[in-house]
Amino acid sequence: MDTQKNEDLLRVYHNFKQLFFYNFSIDQSAKYMNESIMAYGTHVDERVNNIEDFNHVLRLQREQSDGLELQITEIPVLSKTLSGEEAHLFVEELQLQMKVDGEYITLPLRLTTVLEYKDKRWTITHFHGSNPQGNEGDEDTWHANKLKEENERLEKVVMERTNELNVSLENLKSTQTQLIHAEKMASLGELTAGIAHEIQNPLNFVNNFSDVSAELIDEMNEEIDKQDFEEVKAINADLKDNLIKINHHGKRADAIVKGMLEHSRTNSGERVSTDLNAQAEEFLRLSYHGIRAKDKHFNSNFKLDLDPTLPNANVIPQDFGRVLLNLINNAFYAVSERCKTDKENYQPVVIVSTKYLSAQDNKTIVISIKDNGNGIPENIKEKIFQPFFTTKPTGSGTGLGLSLAYDIVKAHGGELKVESQEGNGTEFSISIPFGHKL
Repeated sequence: MDTQKNEDLLRVYHNFKQLFFYNFSIDQSAKYMNESIMAYGTHVDERVNNIEDFNHVLRLQREQSDGLELQITEIPVLSKTLSGEEAHLFVEELQLQMKVDGEYITLPLRLTTVLEYKDKRWTITHFHGSNPQGNEGDEDTWHANKLKEENERLEKVVMERTNELNVSLENLKSTQTQLIHAEKMASLGELTAGIAHEIQNPLNFVNNFSDVSAELIDEMNEEIDKQDFEEVKAINADLKDNLIKINHHGKRADAIVKGMLEHSRTNSGERVSTDLNAQAEEFLRLSYHGIRAKDKHFNSNFKLDLDPTLPNANVIPQDFGRVLLNLINNAFYAVSERCKTDKENYQPVVIVSTKYLSAQDNKTIVISIKDNGNGIPENIKEKIFQPFFTTKPTGSGTGLGLSLAYDIVKAHGGELKVESQEGNGTEFSISIPFGHKL
C-alpha cells in the first residue's frame, strides 16, 4: 500500500476511535463513517444499520457515561489488508477502566473494525464490539458469523468493482489509441497541405525551365543550320544553366517528399543524428502553408533565428518532427485567433529560434517557438500538457497534441516548458541535453 493511502487509513481509524471513546463532536461522524454502516455491540440487540443509528448509539453512550472517569488501554491484535488493498481489518483488545462510586471497574472489550477504500477515501463500513477470546457469551459466535458474512460481502463488492474498472480501463485504452491515431492523422493532414503548397514552387521552376530549354534547343538547331557556332555555344551555355536549375529544384521537391514519408512512416524507435536547424526551417514553412491552405485569408509574418553552431542531435526524427509541427501549428493558430478580434495595429508573427548552450558540464540544445497571440490564461496554464485538454472548439483538436509532444521530449531526456502572459503571446521551449545517453 502506498504511503499516502496508508497514512489516510491510520488517520481515519484513529479519528473513529476518538469519536467513539474520546468525545469528538458527533457531527463529525460523517467524515469517517459510511452512510450504510453496519455494526453490532456485545449483545444481539445492540445493532447499527446506518449512520443515523450510529449517531444515536453515540448519544446514548455519552449520556450513560456522563460523570464517569474513563481510561482506555489499547492493545493491537490484528491489522490485515483485504481485497487487494480496497479494504482493511483492525482488531484490538481494549481495557476500559471506569470509576463508579469511588471504585474502579475494568471492562474487557474486543473491537473489530472494517474500513473500505472508495472514491479515494477510507470510511468505516463495519465494527463489532465483543468480549475478548476466553470471555465469549453464546451470542459472540453469532456476531463473528455476521462479521465473516460482511467481509465476504465486501470482498465480493470490491471484486465486482475491480472487474468494472478493468473493463473501463480497457475501453479507455482503446479510445486513447484511436485518439492518438486521429491526432497523428490530423498532424499528417496539416503537413500534407503544407507540402502541397511548398512543393508547387520547385515544380513550377522545373516546368518553366523545361519549357524554356525546349525553346533553346529549337533556337540552337536554327543556329547550327546557319553555321553560327558562336551563338550555338552561347545557347548551349544557357541550356546547361537551365538543366542545373532543373536539377536543383527537382532535388528540392524530392527532399520535401522524403520528409513527408519520414513523418508518416511507422515509428521504428531508431535515433539518428539529425539537423534540428533544418527541421525547424522545414516545418515552419510547411506549417504556414498548411494553415494558408485551410484559410486563404490568413496571413502572418514568421522568422527564423537559427544558431549556426547548433550540432546535430541524436533524436527520432519522425517524433521530433511531430513535436515541432504541433508547436508551430499552435503558434500560428494563436495569432490567427487574435487576428479575428484585434484587427487594428496588430501584426501577427511567429518566431522559431535555436541555440546551443555549450557550458562545460551542461551542453544543451534549446529550440524556442514564440508567438504574439492572445496568450494562455493563468488558470489553465497547468492543464495544457494534460491528455485530452484543449481550448479549441469541438472538432478542432483532440487535446493530445501537447500531451504527446511533452511525452516525446521527455523520452528524449529533455524538457518542454511554456511561458505565457495573457494578451502578450506564448513561448514554448524545448531543452535537450547534448550527448544525452538515450
